[in-house]
Amino acid sequence: MTSGLIVGIIAALLVIIVVFRTVRIVPQAHAANVERLGRYLRTLEAGLNFVIPFIDRVRPLIDLREQVVSFPPQPVITEDNLVVHIDTVQYFQVTDPRAAQYEIADYIQAIEQLTVTTLRNVIGSLDLEATLTSREEISTQLRAVLDEASTKWGVRVNRVEIKAIDPPPSIQEAMEKQMRAERDKRAAILNAEGARQSAILTAEGDKQSAILRAEGSKAAAVLEAEGQAEAIGRVFGAIHRHDADPKLLAYQYLQMLPELAKGQGNTFFVIPSEVTSALQAVSKAFGGSIDEATKVPAGPEPETSAEREGPRELSAPAAGPTIYQPEAEKAPSKS
Repeated sequence: MTSGLIVGIIAALLVIIVVFRTVRIVPQAHAANVERLGRYLRTLEAGLNFVIPFIDRVRPLIDLREQVVSFPPQPVITEDNLVVHIDTVQYFQVTDPRAAQYEIADYIQAIEQLTVTTLRNVIGSLDLEATLTSREEISTQLRAVLDEASTKWGVRVNRVEIKAIDPPPSIQEAMEKQMRAERDKRAAILNAEGARQSAILTAEGDKQSAILRAEGSKAAAVLEAEGQAEAIGRVFGAIHRHDADPKLLAYQYLQMLPELAKGQGNTFFVIPSEVTSALQAVSKAFGGSIDEATKVPAGPEPETSAEREGPRELSAPAAGPTIYQPEAEKAPSKS
């Protein structure tokens, strides 16, 4: 009984081991190569798979997802003999698990070494300025070379990106000085352009303001002239409608003469012919002459030094402004 139990336990263990070695589950996005008696047999896909225990050997799983590998910065010499350090990142994916495992011992190390070699060849044909400004071109050349070489390894290089290009410290300092100079230059240009635009706008504003002031003055002058013309027309019309007495007009003119004589430059007056006729009638009415009627009192003369010292001799007052009347309309002198 005891021996039968032991045999049963051993048989159960053997069955468990056989089942465990026969059934293989491969995760998603992975693959596994199967060797039978040391030779490649097939590739297990994702899911449930069965193999012959103790005869078939399943190799480690291979990741089929896109992988990202960043290699350390590599020193590279440019065409103008400057050493720059370039940091790259590769994006690749295993497309053939069999080739990736049997065609190359370590495809990641192989991609790294191939990247370094290709990078030196590409950068060696470019100077520093072209290297700094041609990242896209360098990435394209690297990807083309790596993809062609890695195809037989069952690996596809999807992208090659350049993370950083570090020139020597002296070159970096010179580049920083150049960048500062360029920024200062652009700032000066922008300031000058701003001042220019401000001056132009200010001048344009002054011009428009002057134009508006001139137009306003013109409009005011026109309105004032039109108002004066309308007032004169109304006065003229009222005079003709009501047949105003010329004597009254002459009297009003005489009343205005003292106001006109107040100005220092008013020394000569012209009396219209109509007013002269009216003045003749007024002078006849008061028994005087036209000269007496139109005589304007003279203004006070400035005090002289002799007058300040004391009155010596009284002199006749200076004559007032000269009044001009037309020859044809002067009053006839009495004989």
